[in-house]
Amino acid sequence: MKKVITYGTFDLLHYGHINLLKRAKDLGDYLIVGLSTDEFNQLKEKKSYFSYEQRKVLLESIVYVDEVIPEINWEQKKSDIVNNDVNTFVIGDDWEGKFDMLSDYCNVVYLPRTEGISTTKVKTDLNKQR
Repeated sequence: MKKVITYGTFDLLHYGHINLLKRAKDLGDYLIVGLSTDEFNQLKEKKSYFSYEQRKVLLESIVYVDEVIPEINWEQKKSDIVNNDVNTFVIGDDWEGKFDMLSDYCNVVYLPRTEGISTTKVKTDLNKQR
């Protein structure tokens, strides 16, 4: 079985997220999503609308996602890859080059972002409607 892993906050779930998850799943048989915890998001100075548990339920309901694990820090990626026998690490190309060191443990793939959508754009557009 070929395992793929990706990470993110996945707040305000949108079609760009779904597109990333589908393309990640297409690279293997089993997709693991490392979901940033609320505490980790605070450390990253990132604010989520939905709690970790709510975001986890949303991700688990998506057909492409086989497993959701908590992402509690930047450093855990290597151990997640090794401990879960992951073959491919996938992340958006806005992180290009930032995770090349993981190529010692698995294939590293930077997928192009879906044009025209992001959580930031959704938040900005909603604020304009006020």
